[in-house]
Amino acid sequence: MSTVKACLAQKSARVFSLDSTATVVQALQMMREQRIRSVLVIEGGALKGIVTQGDCAIKVLLPGRDARTVTLAEIMSRDPQTVNMAATLDQCMKIMMGRSIRHLPVVDAGTVVGMVSIGDIVKDIMQQQGEHIRYLETYIKGHAVEY
Repeated sequence: MSTVKACLAQKSARVFSLDSTATVVQALQMMREQRIRSVLVIEGGALKGIVTQGDCAIKVLLPGRDARTVTLAEIMSRDPQTVNMAATLDQCMKIMMGRSIRHLPVVDAGTVVGMVSIGDIVKDIMQQQGEHIRYLETYIKGHAVEY
C-alpha cells in the first residue's frame, strides 16, 4: 500500500484552515468553494482541531443554532488524530475505521502539511486493484515471465 507521502504528492499542497474564532458559515463557505468536506483549525501554526460538514450539520444546523454566530471553537473536534508522511494508507484506513472518521491531518516536523481522506484511500485501493487485474490478465494470456 502507498504511503502518505506518495498520496500527498498527487494532491494539491494547499492546507485549508481557519482559526477558532471563525464562524460555522465561514467554514461552510470554504468547504463549498474548495469542494472539501472538512477544515482544519490552526492557530499560531499549531493544529487545534478539525471541523467537518457533519459537525456543522449535527452540532449547529440540526439543533437550530445560528451558523453565523457559532464559532469553530464551539464545535471543533479538539486535538485530532494525525499521521506523519511515513505512514501507510493501510495504517490510515485502520485509524479511520477504528475512530469512525474520514479525514486525517498530516503533520511533518510539527507543521500540518496536508490531509488524507477516505476518498484518497479508496482511490489508492482502486488503482492497486487495477494493476493486479492487469497483471493477472497478462499471466492468464501466457505472457508472464517464467523462472
